Amino acid sequence: MWIRAGMTYRTSFVVTIFGNLMLTGLDFVGILLMFSQVDSLGGWTLPEVTFLYGLSATAFGITDLLLGSTQALGVRIRDGSFDTLLVRPAPVLAQVGADQFPLRRLGRVTQGALVLCWGLFAVDVEWTAAKVLLVPVMLVSGAAIFSALFVAGAAFQFLAQDASEVQSAFTYGGTTMLQYPPTLFGQDLVRGVTFMVPLAFVNWLPASYVLGRPYPLDLPTWVTFMSPVAAGVCCALAGLAWRAGLRSYRSTGS
Repeated sequence: MWIRAGMTYRTSFVVTIFGNLMLTGLDFVGILLMFSQVDSLGGWTLPEVTFLYGLSATAFGITDLLLGSTQALGVRIRDGSFDTLLVRPAPVLAQVGADQFPLRRLGRVTQGALVLCWGLFAVDVEWTAAKVLLVPVMLVSGAAIFSALFVAGAAFQFLAQDASEVQSAFTYGGTTMLQYPPTLFGQDLVRGVTFMVPLAFVNWLPASYVLGRPYPLDLPTWVTFMSPVAAGVCCALAGLAWRAGLRSYRSTGS
């Protein structure tokens, strides 16, 4: 229904998607401007940073398209309209994700995919079967990890009711951080996004293996292949948090 509504005015729809693509592309333009002044960033070249950016932006774009509407859950909880979702014969989380489904966000996915394609062709990598396989694994696992963060943030809104910015700090903030090499950040932050909120498994760890770059933390090589495991754990924990939040919901009162 929301897709049909969004495509009612086709010209407006196309212009909106193109505008979204150009707007999200400004992040990458900023990276290009930095590399116009330097040869490397944290020891990483432009093609390598492009590879990082494309992986993070594409994985996040897919998640933002499917679950980005969860950020508005706090509004529904406060005004009581969330109750209407509970009486419909459909999973509540699916309804929250589909609420006012913003197909215009395809622009973000397209922009990230274009940058990723450029990065794949530009990086100087001796491709093996394991490295080729890691690319789609990173995209799927990354999208799953970001999905877990969106769902966990939505669950937190049952408690806080106005926590969309807290959610954005881990989702939008997380993808922005992952677009840059891990060598730019302090050891404590790198440890935090590796062992506590495992954003590093979206691209930092597996991409370091693909590019032959040492990771800031002294970790065994097999850890770079653990992105699906990290994604599964994150999704399981986010599912538990969502169920707990849903059970605690008591409507808006009087």
